[in-house]
Amino acid sequence: MKHAPLISIAGGRPLTGAVRVEGAKNSALKLMAAALLAPGVSRVTNVPDIADVAVMAQVVEGLGARVEHRDHEVLVDATDITSYETPYDLVAQMRASVVVLGPLVARLGHARVAMPGGCNIGSRKIDMHIRGLEELGVKISLGHGFILAEAPDGLRGAHVILDFPSVGATENLLMAAVLANGTTIIENAAREPEIGDLVDFLVGMGADIAGHGSSTLVVTGVSSLHPVEHRTVGDRIEAGTFLVAGALGGGPVTVTGFNPAHMEMVLAKLAKAGCELEIGSDSVTITRDGPIRSVDVATLPYPGFPTDMQAQFTVLMALAEGSCVVTENVFENRFMFADELRRMGADITIDGHRALVQGVRQLSAAPVRCPDLRGGAALVLAGLVADGTTLVEDVYHIMRGYERFVEKLASIGADVYSEDDAC
Repeated sequence: MKHAPLISIAGGRPLTGAVRVEGAKNSALKLMAAALLAPGVSRVTNVPDIADVAVMAQVVEGLGARVEHRDHEVLVDATDITSYETPYDLVAQMRASVVVLGPLVARLGHARVAMPGGCNIGSRKIDMHIRGLEELGVKISLGHGFILAEAPDGLRGAHVILDFPSVGATENLLMAAVLANGTTIIENAAREPEIGDLVDFLVGMGADIAGHGSSTLVVTGVSSLHPVEHRTVGDRIEAGTFLVAGALGGGPVTVTGFNPAHMEMVLAKLAKAGCELEIGSDSVTITRDGPIRSVDVATLPYPGFPTDMQAQFTVLMALAEGSCVVTENVFENRFMFADELRRMGADITIDGHRALVQGVRQLSAAPVRCPDLRGGAALVLAGLVADGTTLVEDVYHIMRGYERFVEKLASIGADVYSEDDAC
């Protein structure tokens, strides 16, 4: 992949104003995959214009569907699915593309999907995907970097208990079970808002799913599905990123376009850190007049503190009074950004899956490199309050998940620049 230019940030500018977030990356990608389940044209609106959506469009088109993406809208014409294989060069760019496994095997009876790639933040093994599909009657074989799934006699309902509330496994099993013969019960299912968005999408297609928002989903298989029009839920992680920016820059910063109920744990931690929050139906305004207070954080599946907000919150804690412990319980390699943050003067000690963060009075600008999507965004946030001009490299990671990130930061007062408009 071609690397994007640097992002340059001159720190120390106060941040005020309003910014609107896009539809959730982590939902839109799965909705595009789910559209493969029904012949005809499905319309997904409020879709972010980001690199990952472009990759998923290529994945879906490679299977024979036609995709149009414009003006935050994606049309997926899945009338003719002519291939059941996703190539490595696309799947390796984005782990989320492995969710075409469930829709393909449900609709075609077989699928050949490359083992997933994407951000280097942990193994994220797909064992649970495979075991769950096997419970539904899918024969799985692994070899030469591919997953071959076959169900020539169709899928059958089953009782599946996940070892861990995996978002990806829950999504794949949901999309397979909706066309299975009989009833499927998924226990210890992921409860993230993006799962709820997928359930709403599938129900709109004619699926029979009970247990919305709970850890037990009951899917009664139907014989066929139809296309649907659906609006993607707002991106809570993008919203959280800009809220942390507002906390760092003082505010008031108003973030709109998402459901604050999806961010209750993050909002609670921001309040404990000394921020004032005004919560609306689809917005949050954040202000901070006093010092940042240290707050311990431990990432957990929803409704716990999201792992995708850990890096951004760690930047805030790096400037807090006192010390705190940030515990990463979801991905084992999620502290890679900490080495870069230490280059900027942060006092962070990593011990296994915990980080001891001792607050410092000031960060100093330095050249840093994005290790992954959220870590990259966190380093840009650090640059907003660092002394001097920070240069962030490998920002193609940021482009995978944030639309017009630089432009939106500039709109609330940041002195930030990139030569590439896509940033």
